[in-house]
Amino acid sequence: MSSGSHRTTRHRPAVIGVDVATASVRAVCADAEGRVLATAHSELPSPVRGAGGTSEQDARRWWPAVRSVLRRTTSALPLGGREVVAVAVSATSGTFVPAGADGEPIGPALMYDDRRAAAVNAEAQELGATRWKGLGLSVGPTAALGRAVWCGRAYGTDLHHILHTPDLIGRKLTGRPVAVDWSHALKSGYDARAGTWAEEVFDALGFPTALLPEVRAPGTEAGVVCAGASAATGLPAGCSVRLGMTDGCTGQIATGAVAPGQFVGVLGTTYVLKGVSEDLVRDPAGALYSHRHPDGWWLPGGASNTGGEALAAVDSARLPALDGAARDRGPASYVRYPLLRDGERFPFVSGAARGFDLGTPADETDAHRATLEGVAFVERLALDRVRHLGIPVSGPLYAAGGGSRSTVWTRIRATVLDRPVRVVERAETAFGAAVLAATGTLHENLSASARAMTGDGTLVEPVTAERPALDDAYGRFHDELRHRGWLDGR
Repeated sequence: MSSGSHRTTRHRPAVIGVDVATASVRAVCADAEGRVLATAHSELPSPVRGAGGTSEQDARRWWPAVRSVLRRTTSALPLGGREVVAVAVSATSGTFVPAGADGEPIGPALMYDDRRAAAVNAEAQELGATRWKGLGLSVGPTAALGRAVWCGRAYGTDLHHILHTPDLIGRKLTGRPVAVDWSHALKSGYDARAGTWAEEVFDALGFPTALLPEVRAPGTEAGVVCAGASAATGLPAGCSVRLGMTDGCTGQIATGAVAPGQFVGVLGTTYVLKGVSEDLVRDPAGALYSHRHPDGWWLPGGASNTGGEALAAVDSARLPALDGAARDRGPASYVRYPLLRDGERFPFVSGAARGFDLGTPADETDAHRATLEGVAFVERLALDRVRHLGIPVSGPLYAAGGGSRSTVWTRIRATVLDRPVRVVERAETAFGAAVLAATGTLHENLSASARAMTGDGTLVEPVTAERPALDDAYGRFHDELRHRGWLDGR
């Protein structure tokens, strides 16, 4: 267990965002202007993955870890936490725990990547085909819907509740049952367009929807901190507990990309593109799907199998020197699609997709530069996909993730996209949860919270002189994808 904090001497109202991730819990306390006042984190046991694609974690460890980070965060504040007016919790999408009548776990948490109910999910896809098509969704092998049905069959009458991670933490904070936000409920079978669970699917599968929580909009109040939780965490009794969103959504919120037309490219191990559209847009290929925005808009997004892991074989200590050499060298002499896995899921869907090189690198620097460009080509293809579906993209692309710390990579991305890239400062899930906690407490709505708290970041402009060469390389990349049959005629 480890923690860190930043103390302040000014007394100002504050909010706390909590991120219950796969292997750790992190809390961030911030004021109305987005200044971080204190942080803390605590480790969780790694999920246990077994035969048949199971992935489990001891959910009884969640609350002690959350309680600990909240206590250490509030202890670092000038008023010992009395200045905190709201808290919100974010977690991984589709992780939940079966619970008894008292709301306590009766088994391990079934994690977001658990595949034990793949067959049930395939049946659910057929049963709700019309509904899913209308939502632009598909029920994949790891969907929480099938796992909820599996729990109903496995635990029988002992099962009284399906609790997503924030639901369980919300119960501990408020001392009573709480609603789930429609973001965490999405993969459990909630139709955010109709405002209902997919009842015809659950009925056909023999699962009573009474076991599922009430669903409400993210950012709304779920309850207030009870006396017991106040004593345990340092949060003031009566502090507002606001509904959060999944980690991907709160990561997007942390960048400030919350208005229609705004998009963020998250360059981590893989590449994720997320944005905001006024209307629900359906992707026939299933590469893009949408969460519901807290203000009623939609959050289209997709996750590639390509990304920062393309550099996994490079010693991290050598990356700065390679970046410098790649900057000085200029555009690569050949084209690389740096996909290390089998198959691609976004910006196109193909199980046959494999990485390729069109040409041979002149040296290590050339190879490094081609890899950086290849990921940028995937990003451009992703934005092209979004626009092809009729979703407007405006302004600079917001950038987050570890890869965005590379100045040369960001400059390449801006040049390939022919638009500025805005690198944001605090694009982390817990901070995004804090922005949600400020919605309706420190600020009127999410847009106001994001505008006041997320900051301007650093704007990186395209390199005009490199644009023709990168345009030509992108054309070759795009043509090769079509030639191999992985892209349609776009």
